[in-house]
Amino acid sequence: MDNTDRQILRLLQSDATHSLETIAAKVNVSVNTCWRRVKHLEETKVITGRVAIVDPNAVQLGQTVMVAIRTNNHSAAWLEKFTEKTRAIPEVMEFYRMAGDVDYLLKIVVNTVADYDRVYKIIISDMEISDVSATFAMECIKNTTVLPV
Repeated sequence: MDNTDRQILRLLQSDATHSLETIAAKVNVSVNTCWRRVKHLEETKVITGRVAIVDPNAVQLGQTVMVAIRTNNHSAAWLEKFTEKTRAIPEVMEFYRMAGDVDYLLKIVVNTVADYDRVYKIIISDMEISDVSATFAMECIKNTTVLPV
């Protein structure tokens, strides 16, 4: 990956609706070259998709909850079951296996505390979990999908 690829990535990350012509002009390459580079970035999974970013408040999902989960069961079977269950919950936006005191960290978006309680009950049902700790965000100060390439 060279500087031109990085410039293309920065432009697409800030606005994926940029035309190839616009991108090519901004990075000083031909449209065909730009198209080949974008295609290569997609084929090599540097670009994994293009999406519309939705304002959570506009769709009544303005409550972000960070959920720390601890378990005493660290078997492969437990992890597979927990992963399958958690991935299937649409409100779970991010799901990490952690090092340190917390085993798993989830970012969940919901409308109300009652909505979170519903999701919580799904998460804990039929799972060996030793602790679940939820922290409710008061204000989003920074939220970006733009990687510093």
